[in-house]
Amino acid sequence: MGNSTRIGQGIDVHPLVEGRPLIVGGVGIPYDRGLEGDTDGDVLTHALMDAILGALALGDLGTYFKSDDPRVQGASSLTLLQQVVVMMKHHGYQLVSADMTIVAQKPKMAPYILPMRENLSRVCECDLDRMSVKATTTDHLGALGREEGIMALCVVLLGI
Repeated sequence: MGNSTRIGQGIDVHPLVEGRPLIVGGVGIPYDRGLEGDTDGDVLTHALMDAILGALALGDLGTYFKSDDPRVQGASSLTLLQQVVVMMKHHGYQLVSADMTIVAQKPKMAPYILPMRENLSRVCECDLDRMSVKATTTDHLGALGREEGIMALCVVLLGI
């Protein structure tokens, strides 16, 4: 196989706070709180970016998007994902598939999964059937179960 395929994984967690919009997978979700962060706090897109960077052995988000950089403050995570996709293509790879899971007690994510998949596949320049997004809860266990935050996990396969 040589260098023809690479796998990467990413994880991101952000606390839910008042006074911010909730953005997941580039989709605005009506809710009384949003995700804290230097950018829009989009945990799903952040996990995807980290997985791609990991597959390329290029470090993590903090390597490229410093929290003290004014261009990062309030930035759309989809815009940052576009930059990661450019890096991926520069290294000669494309996204073969991505499998992601959102862990959130509330709000329910099911109505927003298709638009999330559409956003992420468009930015990653891959077919919709290569971008999987699922959602689950922790059945009220732990900080995520107490609705203190949202977590996202991602595994990607890149190919030449």
